[in-house]
Amino acid sequence: MLTRLRTAFAVAMLTVATYALAVESAGSHPDTYVVQKGDTLWDIAGRFLKKPWLWPEIWQANPQVANPHLIYPGDVLSLAYLDRVVAVEPGPREEAPIGAVPLSEIEPFLKNLRVTDAFEHLPYVVAFEDNRLRGSAGQAVYVKNLAGAAVGQRYAVVRPTVRYAMPRNTRDLLPSGRPTPGDGALWKEYVPPTDRNEFLGYELTQVNVGTITRVPAGSVEVATLTLEDSNGKEVRAGDRLIPVEPQPYDLQFFPHPPRELPTDVRVLAVADAIASGGPRDVIALSAGARDGFDNGTVVSLWRTSTKVNDRVTGGQTSRMDDRFSGAGVALPEEYAAHAMVFRTFDKVSYALVMDGVKPVRVGYSARHPDTE
Repeated sequence: MLTRLRTAFAVAMLTVATYALAVESAGSHPDTYVVQKGDTLWDIAGRFLKKPWLWPEIWQANPQVANPHLIYPGDVLSLAYLDRVVAVEPGPREEAPIGAVPLSEIEPFLKNLRVTDAFEHLPYVVAFEDNRLRGSAGQAVYVKNLAGAAVGQRYAVVRPTVRYAMPRNTRDLLPSGRPTPGDGALWKEYVPPTDRNEFLGYELTQVNVGTITRVPAGSVEVATLTLEDSNGKEVRAGDRLIPVEPQPYDLQFFPHPPRELPTDVRVLAVADAIASGGPRDVIALSAGARDGFDNGTVVSLWRTSTKVNDRVTGGQTSRMDDRFSGAGVALPEEYAAHAMVFRTFDKVSYALVMDGVKPVRVGYSARHPDTE
């Protein structure tokens, strides 16, 4: 229970002083402030400069602070608000530096997902030992097109599950990687209006890992892979192989607002869910490294403005107004939650939903974290 509470507390800290603190009035302030255990420049800026995203101003005003993520309990901040001059005096170095969120505190909530532009060229599973229909830990699977494999090499078994694109967010895939006929449902397929029209990538879900125990010889065309992960999913024919990544996640994250926020960034999907999720759920966003997103980027998620029919002035009404109403009364946008990016690819990034006031749904827009 203690570990769970510590994890929840650390994840709550990841909201970096929370949305309420971001809009809190600075009010009066002391002449000096002594850094306490748990403080970061982020929440100190939120307390005294009203918005935590202004922490670089404190850092840039203090060239003696070599690393903004390494401030220590006992450091004394002199708060002189003429031109926001803030001086830092070093305190005793008796405790570890503070400011980063360690991977160990959020890893239980993460999903081992990745995005690629193509997967057809990857080696794939063709069969299982003893003519089994599926494979699990301790069993052998047979892999085709694994050129240059050597005994002892480890591979991740991944499955193409989703095709990401705009304006239609997702298309579900068969184990072969082909689109599922008739995939999706009417209430899942609401697509907010957008001018973007592009392919973003294929999602690969890791289902297991294994070690090469036999390589092709003579007329044999397949390699033998022995599965290892007892907590993984069953392997199917058609699953693909990629080399195991020794460290798929950063060891620590430093939450920060986006350097620049592209227009029309949307929630593409919610991992292991149909259309909505809440705190500690993983979501896919339609922005990545090419758009200036990196690990630690924090965004707020908003329901976009929609139109509904006016029941007083007339017109048909429907619970499906969001999808079908081409005209009517425009509703205001609504804040839902904050999310932090933990894994970034070229056009897509994965984020962990943090604090929020309502569920996050597919199609919601990403904004600057202090948007009001």
